Amino acid sequence: MNSEILKISKGRLYGNVRVSGAKNSALRLLAGSILTEEPVELNNFPNGLLDVQVHLDMLKVLGKSFVAEGDQVIIKEETTGITVLDWQGRSIRNTLLILGALTARFGEGRVPLPGGCKLGERKYDLHVMLLENLGAKVWEEDDYLCAKAPEGGLVANEIHLPMRSTGATENSILCASLAKGTTTIWNPHIRPEIMDLIDMLSKMGAKIRVYGQKCIVVEGVHSLSGVKHSVIPDNMEALTWAIGSVITQGEVEIENFPYEHLEVPLTYLRESGMKMYRGTDSLIVKGGEAYPIEISTGPYPGINSDMQPLFAVYGAMCQGESKIIDLRFPGRYGYAEELAKMGMDYRVEGDLLVINGGNKLVGTTVNALDLRAGIALLLAGLTADGVTSIENSWQIQRGYENLSEKLKNLDVNVS
Repeated sequence: MNSEILKISKGRLYGNVRVSGAKNSALRLLAGSILTEEPVELNNFPNGLLDVQVHLDMLKVLGKSFVAEGDQVIIKEETTGITVLDWQGRSIRNTLLILGALTARFGEGRVPLPGGCKLGERKYDLHVMLLENLGAKVWEEDDYLCAKAPEGGLVANEIHLPMRSTGATENSILCASLAKGTTTIWNPHIRPEIMDLIDMLSKMGAKIRVYGQKCIVVEGVHSLSGVKHSVIPDNMEALTWAIGSVITQGEVEIENFPYEHLEVPLTYLRESGMKMYRGTDSLIVKGGEAYPIEISTGPYPGINSDMQPLFAVYGAMCQGESKIIDLRFPGRYGYAEELAKMGMDYRVEGDLLVINGGNKLVGTTVNALDLRAGIALLLAGLTADGVTSIENSWQIQRGYENLSEKLKNLDVNVS
């Protein structure tokens, strides 16, 4: 697949596809590997993702080595004590977790200012706050974010998160695992990727107790051991194939399907006409008539903000008016303008996206503004007459492993 421009024609998804390990979990687990000097083995691991490859290369800069083969990666520490991520390549937002892990284990860290998707105001004040709560001094220097713990390391404290932030919850857990004393994290965001991180850290010897959305209590330990761990399936990829099957009038059996992580989105889709049949480890989705949807994004188990571009394409295929409101990242509708180039009729009313569905889409040149916008354009291209050319298609490869191969196995050709 060309890393810059992807061309896709109208097609019907048909066949079997296996969901890869979750991108949003894998990156957190890689940050967690910094907390130990011992080997970390991760299975069901999405080695083919661009963001994962960037993170693995970052670990090499920090003194780690890795062997990646198939869906497994084994990480070992070759040089101990490197606390500066001297990185000139593309940055990812996960550098904030790297900073937390370095500071927790070595007492200090220095990382490039975070990158990733541009989703409006995504500052890192919560990460600064939690590090400072645990005793660290945090400052910006040139294009780096720096932190230094007091003599003796981070000190446990209460962390009150003003909003249910996934990243801040994860960083709080990473830092608290090696902090001296017991840390209580109030108002955490409990979601599958965070539970996967907690599962791995617990296997490494961390002492973590979860009290639902109320709080997480972490009793700091002196050190963490190595681990063998399997990554949970990617719920965003799973949802992508399900929605793609419906809007292309296809029939797809989605293997390694994380049904229990998608119950709320699937409820909305089932009520909107999706025909699904649950297997032991899979979900069979058959195309059919789709009805308009009305959704609001929210914390897990609700509909994640990342999911709303997929629902927008679903709404565009329905006869009638669909409505989407993103309360987490208001105005995250830049992709709608790209879909409009293909014929989607929409308007924005305040923070509400209104889609007048049922218009025939036509292939043209569009731009993948970010990862989720890119996959929405790809799905739209599968329904459009003519050829759709997606510029900056590398964005999609950040979160969808072996995409060309999987599409070809589903009877769709891309170039």
